[in-house]
Amino acid sequence: MLPSRIFFDDFFDDMDKPRRLENNLMKCDIFEKDGKFNIEMDVPGFKKDDIKMDLDDGYLTVTAEKKEESKDEDGKNYIRRERTSYAKCERKFYVGNIDDSLVKAEFKNGTLLITVPKEEEPADTKKYITID
Repeated sequence: MLPSRIFFDDFFDDMDKPRRLENNLMKCDIFEKDGKFNIEMDVPGFKKDDIKMDLDDGYLTVTAEKKEESKDEDGKNYIRRERTSYAKCERKFYVGNIDDSLVKAEFKNGTLLITVPKEEEPADTKKYITID
């Protein structure tokens, strides 16, 4: 008889895999350099054309989505297939109200580098009134 600890460890590991996989996609580092914010993000398995970015209401959204036509390969009887032909992941960042033309992005070797200007501080609108 197998110890229950081993059985349940394997059982819960399988249940936990989607969450762990999701956490491993699109990992990023955010740092400040030369007065701008930089988001350096891993996007493994995607091409430049698979990545879309948009800026809406102060939120920068990065979406990576790939669709490949599945090919029927003669003679293969799959028992398990994990390398799917469709994948999508997305990350959102609040960057404030900035001019979208100032956001720059570069993609090299599976890493996306996004440069975002800092949101300008609003001018002090508070006015003091002198008392006579």
